[in-house]
Amino acid sequence: MSVEIKQVSSRKELKTFVEFQNQLYEGNPNFVPKIFLDELNTLDPKKNPAYEFCEAAMFLAYRDGKVVGRVAAIVNNIANKNWDHKEVRFGWIDFIDDYEVSGALLDKVIAFGKERGMTKLVGPLGFTDFDPEGMLVEGFDKLSTMALIYNNPYYVDHIRHFGLTEEAEWVEFNVFVPEKLPERVTRLAELCKKRYKLRIKTMTMSEIKKKNLGQKIFEVVNESYSELYNFTVLPKKLIDKYVNDYLGLLDLRMVPLVVDEDDNIAGFAITMPSITRALQKCGGKLFPFGWFYVLRSMFWKREPNIEMLLVGASKAHQNHGVLAIIFDYVIPVYSKLGFKYGETNAELVYNTNIQSPWSMFDNELVKRRKVFGKEI
Repeated sequence: MSVEIKQVSSRKELKTFVEFQNQLYEGNPNFVPKIFLDELNTLDPKKNPAYEFCEAAMFLAYRDGKVVGRVAAIVNNIANKNWDHKEVRFGWIDFIDDYEVSGALLDKVIAFGKERGMTKLVGPLGFTDFDPEGMLVEGFDKLSTMALIYNNPYYVDHIRHFGLTEEAEWVEFNVFVPEKLPERVTRLAELCKKRYKLRIKTMTMSEIKKKNLGQKIFEVVNESYSELYNFTVLPKKLIDKYVNDYLGLLDLRMVPLVVDEDDNIAGFAITMPSITRALQKCGGKLFPFGWFYVLRSMFWKREPNIEMLLVGASKAHQNHGVLAIIFDYVIPVYSKLGFKYGETNAELVYNTNIQSPWSMFDNELVKRRKVFGKEI
């Protein structure tokens, strides 16, 4: 029977859209479910401020009344204006190993884009760079992270079959916590702190609220990430959402800032204990009992690794040893808490500023992912 594509038009159908990925990967030991409520709110126009500058629609593929695929079509008007292109993005794409299904989903995204004057198809991408992006092309046998996409190997064959070619590439590393901090790290950190009048600052929740530290961190993100592939400068309302939703949940010992003599943020690291096993146990659903598994992973019975979600430095301090100062502080914290390694977020292959510091530690490249595109 042929494939039928339906646009999501209700909260119930949106739940079906989110659930499909969990059903498709049931039993896969390397797949990590997303937090179910977060996914719903990200995709809901009433909950996500990104809809103020994005147009989007979600589609489900059915065969014989059964869901066999899903995709989101997104036009990010800020990115299109800033980068001077007309792209429609596909994201949240999942499908069974059937070219009729994957082709029908991509055709829907193309039609959505053409209706809005778009001339190119790209993906997987989300509304902004803080949504999962990049199709996994290497590392299928590795446990996924909370923040990034896991997909079956056949996805890549399908994407290429329909004429899409590589647009951008990311890599991910495991960086191992040393028994003893390398002397060159400590030496470089001390030298840079003195020369550039920098210091480590740890935050408290009261400071975050009173001094707007969360917003200031994301202002540095906007500045330091602005030239990276397809980056969307985040408006204030979206920054407020990220700060309110996530920053208060973190162990702030693992979120150090580097500040200058005037208390301006020169750099930051947002890291957290991995909760991948906890999410697998609860299927991404925090209620009624999922919170127990997540809190246990974060504070009591930790997994052996941390996730390095965001690391960066302001443009004014990008060659001032900011990451060495961060490592000099945070590595002993990781060691004391019993962590064995950290897994980096996806890093563009050409972003050597963020990758070169990993050479100071034992590390291994564990995953590779790509975004694909074609003219439409």
